[in-house]
Amino acid sequence: MKRILFIDRDGTLINEAPPTYQIDSFDKLEFYPNMFQYMIRIAKELDYELVMVTNQDGLGTVSFPEETFWTVHNFVMKSLENEGIHFSNVLIDKSLPADNAPTRKPAVGMLTEYFDTAKYDLANSFVIGDRITDVQLAKNLGSRAIWMNSDPDLCGAEIKDSIAALQSVIALESISWEEIYTFLKLGLRQVIHERNTNETKIRVELNIDGSGKANIHTGLGFFDHMLDQIARHGKMDLTIETKGDLHIDEHHTIEDTGIALGEAFAKALADKRGMERYGFALPMDEAEAKVLIDFGGRNWFVWNAEFKREKIGEMPTEMFFHFFKSFSDAAKCNLNIECKGDNEHHKIEAIFKAFAKAIRMAVKRDPLSNYLPSTKGVL
Repeated sequence: MKRILFIDRDGTLINEAPPTYQIDSFDKLEFYPNMFQYMIRIAKELDYELVMVTNQDGLGTVSFPEETFWTVHNFVMKSLENEGIHFSNVLIDKSLPADNAPTRKPAVGMLTEYFDTAKYDLANSFVIGDRITDVQLAKNLGSRAIWMNSDPDLCGAEIKDSIAALQSVIALESISWEEIYTFLKLGLRQVIHERNTNETKIRVELNIDGSGKANIHTGLGFFDHMLDQIARHGKMDLTIETKGDLHIDEHHTIEDTGIALGEAFAKALADKRGMERYGFALPMDEAEAKVLIDFGGRNWFVWNAEFKREKIGEMPTEMFFHFFKSFSDAAKCNLNIECKGDNEHHKIEAIFKAFAKAIRMAVKRDPLSNYLPSTKGVL
């Protein structure tokens, strides 16, 4: 099945020209910065079919005659083709917003042929555009959006009203074609993983290349706070929903959450090409935490930390060892943790923050490298 990049024209490939935002003369034409450099790479290196989808409000009317549009548009398309950037289809809707036409973005009337699941993989396709309607189009297609939101005030209240409901559709928000190319080349390291036993039911949503958003619910407040550190300081999006047998004790909830999170990482990091592999970090206040990690495909755990208190919050301090050991086993990584300090809260928080930073270093990727970081040729 083919993956598709549905690309808007104005505000993405070429800059829009206020006040009408109609590119109807050559003096208004300006190609988006670095667009050619990275669109050439996308066209040559990546396995996407390119489809242009654009609204041209009132095209063919007195205020927007077709002859002025086509002269500039054909020049744009020829410039792209001369650089090896070929669009398999160019779809233009000419209606006005008030028409509510079924062919006008975000409606999918122009795109019905792409719903053929035997030919096209919409779930792994993207819409690239600068308007909130492009994000809505991605949702209507069952795809994801790369939102080039160069002017957050352009749609005013529309963005504020819509963005929360569409947040899950946005895979990347960037006005940089370099970042878009990097994102498309490296792919999504995003998984949804569930682990259910008679003792716990756990759901983990992990986006390693996220922005630090966390939504953690384990039934243990201090544990939630620590897991939140992993997301925020590791700059990954992390949702964890754990329902465990807390009426017995905390053991299964904490240990199994560590296993489930480790399994989620193992899935998300399945292809480790171009990845740094190693990470290390240290301290917080008077506490010194050293965390070393190697996502090398083999588990090994070293723990050198002692706690004087039985509990921090409602979390037994003995369970910190079990959480990280469980993660190491499930993620198939070497994990060495050492901590010194006086304040027990500071010590464990330093460990979790250093753990997050170490992970962030280890999972960093180079988009120009296909190198597997191992002399063995396998990880």
